[in-house]
Amino acid sequence: MNPSLKVKICGLTSERDALDACCLGADILGFNLVPVSKRYVDPYTVRHIIQCLPPFVTRVGIFADEELSVVNDLTSFLGLDAVQLHGHEEADYCLRVRAPVIKAVRVGGREDLEGLHRFRVAAFLLDARVEGELGGTGRTFPWEIAEDFCRENRVIVAGGLRPDNVGEVIRTLVPCGVDAASGVESAPGVKDPQLVEEFIRAARDAALGNGGCDDIAC
Repeated sequence: MNPSLKVKICGLTSERDALDACCLGADILGFNLVPVSKRYVDPYTVRHIIQCLPPFVTRVGIFADEELSVVNDLTSFLGLDAVQLHGHEEADYCLRVRAPVIKAVRVGGREDLEGLHRFRVAAFLLDARVEGELGGTGRTFPWEIAEDFCRENRVIVAGGLRPDNVGEVIRTLVPCGVDAASGVESAPGVKDPQLVEEFIRAARDAALGNGGCDDIAC
C-alpha cells in the first residue's frame, strides 16, 4: 500500500457511519456545515461525532461563503483539523482561516485551473462543475485536463468517484488523495459500509506503485 494516498469520506451525517469509515480505513472524514446542503449536519451533532472518533483520523469541516468569524469559531468549537472551502473564497480569506485549508475548485474546463497559484493552501480539492451546485453531485470532470495541475500541486480529487472508477483516476492523475460522498451512499448522507469498504480497497490497490504526495498537510 502506498502510504502517501489519503482517502477521504465526505458528507458524513451520523456517528455510526463515521465510525464505520474509520474502521474501514478512511484517513480523512468530512462534515458538511453548509446549511443548504442535503448532507448538512448541525455543529452540535458534528461535535458529538468528532468526540467519538479514534485518534489519527483527520476531521474536516466543509463551509461555503461563510463569514470568516463563523468558520474560525466553529473550527475551534468542533476541534477541526482542517477546513474545506467550497464557495467563492479568495486567497486572502483562506490565509485568515485558523486551520489548514483545502480549497475546493469546481472544474469544467482548463480555465478553471488558471490563476490558482495565488492561493497558499494545504491542498486543492477538484470537483465537477455543475451549475447551481456546490458539490456532491455524483458527476465527474474530464480528468485529463488536470494532469499538469496535479503534478504541480497537492490535490484531492472528488466528483463522482465510486469503487469502480477510483482506480482509474488514481492511475491517471496520481493525486495526494481521493474523496467520495455520493459514490458510497445508499441515500444522501447515508453511507453504505460495503461501498465504503470497496472504495477504500480499490483506492489502496490502485495506489500501489504510484508516487503521489507524502506531505499533505490536511
